[in-house]
Amino acid sequence: MIHNKAVSLLKDKIATVQSDTSTNILVGPIRLPVNLDGQTVVFQWYSWLPVQSEEDMAACQTASTETLIKRLSSLNLAEGQQSSVLVYGDFEHAGDALIRMHSICHTGDIFGSKRCDCGYQLHQSMRMIVENGAGALFYLANHEGRGIGLFSKAMAYILQENGMDTVEANLELGFADDSRSYTDAISILKHLRQQPVTLITNNPKKLEALKASGMNVVKRVPLWGDVSEFNVKYLQTKVKRSGHFGQNEEILHA
Repeated sequence: MIHNKAVSLLKDKIATVQSDTSTNILVGPIRLPVNLDGQTVVFQWYSWLPVQSEEDMAACQTASTETLIKRLSSLNLAEGQQSSVLVYGDFEHAGDALIRMHSICHTGDIFGSKRCDCGYQLHQSMRMIVENGAGALFYLANHEGRGIGLFSKAMAYILQENGMDTVEANLELGFADDSRSYTDAISILKHLRQQPVTLITNNPKKLEALKASGMNVVKRVPLWGDVSEFNVKYLQTKVKRSGHFGQNEEILHA
């Protein structure tokens, strides 16, 4: 049963975002107060859902919020992950806006694992965006383990504990070194902002993906930190084997 009140409240918060290669349903903005270093900072939160079936596409084409709600409980979305974006300040119009394309890391972002620098990068990029006055952090849910998934990442960790580096472990399990795609995130970015952006990253593939899409990236800001005995080999592999920018001396010579 669909309640008309829900349809009326949601219809202006749902948009269809299309690119040459994908279609996504975007919901938001939603006011999201966040605890950042003991201070409450207000972001605007969006989440998006890739359109994968003919029924979903029909719902998009008819722009029917009611059709979408009718199908929602049957999609089993809790079995998967959906990506989202935290927007701060006047992201659409600000002359200077920082963006971060952050790949989900269950162990680092949630548990605070020191095997990587992901948790540090997540929170530091949020700080940088707030200090800048405008920006957006894209949280990409299908990027776990460079796109291999959480279960496969657990197996890759076992291989790493037995001497392999990140790249070797992924290849040994039959995956590419890095299979992440930024296509959907970039289409959402273009929907939210047409002006140039500054990208927070050490990863040349993220920069290349944005430039290839036609997005005007005026600058890149590096994001190194939280180096420890637990993640130094991981960070060295990023630089030496995956070609990451920002060849931090502390990392290379640890």
